[in-house]
Amino acid sequence: MDVIDILKAYSEGIDNEIYASLSTIDPSTLCEASDHLIRAGGKKLRPVMVILSCEAVGGRAEDALKTAASMELIHTFSLIHDDIMDKDEMRRGKPSVHMLWGEPMAILAGDTLFSKAFETVLDTNTENISPKRIVNALKTVVDSCIKICEGQALDISFEGNLDVREEEYMTMIYKKTAALIAAATKAGAILGGGTEEQIEALAEYGRLVGLAFQIQDDYLDVVSNEDDIGKPVGSDIVEGKMTLMVVHALAYASEDDKERLISILQANNEDLVDDAIGIFNKYGSIEYSRDIAHTNIKTAKELLNVLENSEAKKSLELIADFVLDRTH
Repeated sequence: MDVIDILKAYSEGIDNEIYASLSTIDPSTLCEASDHLIRAGGKKLRPVMVILSCEAVGGRAEDALKTAASMELIHTFSLIHDDIMDKDEMRRGKPSVHMLWGEPMAILAGDTLFSKAFETVLDTNTENISPKRIVNALKTVVDSCIKICEGQALDISFEGNLDVREEEYMTMIYKKTAALIAAATKAGAILGGGTEEQIEALAEYGRLVGLAFQIQDDYLDVVSNEDDIGKPVGSDIVEGKMTLMVVHALAYASEDDKERLISILQANNEDLVDDAIGIFNKYGSIEYSRDIAHTNIKTAKELLNVLENSEAKKSLELIADFVLDRTH
């Protein structure tokens, strides 16, 4: 069974919980705007990781389904608001929510998904899971939402700032991307009744996988082809985005190369992408980023040794590898 099969195996149950939650939204326009991106697809990696983490510590999948659904609701809320902030017109091959319904309705759709996520966790059946576990899972979900906002604010503050240190960059991608994945694995372990050691190990596993996920995105932007990633190669460079490669190259480049890279990042010119990649290669920045991602995944898989052997544990190992093996 490969990772796509694993994700598909759980997706129907997750979708049922999501649509049950969204079915009560009124008026219909808000409901349509809220579920637009969910119906457009998505791997549902985060919600599946909730269920697998629950099962890996001895819990039942059905007890984690509502919290799994909440993860997809939060992820979708963040995408809707990101698209508004970044003025992105497409998402998952479809027009962005704000392109179809306008910014005011898109903001409301994001806010609705955000609120529904908390409601969904609280709807967990207390006959099967103790209220204390549900509250602790909810605290984990809430904390990740705060971190997402902090990460987005940091990312905005980095725009035009070419003095960002690696430590600052890693904090930003942890909060913006990895915190939700860490919350997924931690909340699942809590709901499954894991030991303190297992809960912390799975939370750290999620954090490391999340960091590697973002670094791999940055890596794919410069080494893939346009058909695989669904956007022009080097688009991050054209947009002047801070990535681990950029941070590393600016830290180690000669003054001349540093000035050249800065001018490329500020030029918004796709013809200069190869020049930037040449500078990355000169200072080993692409390889450095790849090595960091590989180290994170290796450590993440080692953390799973606190778990008994099971299909769920094996699936978590496969997902960790998938983060590096994917081409988009």
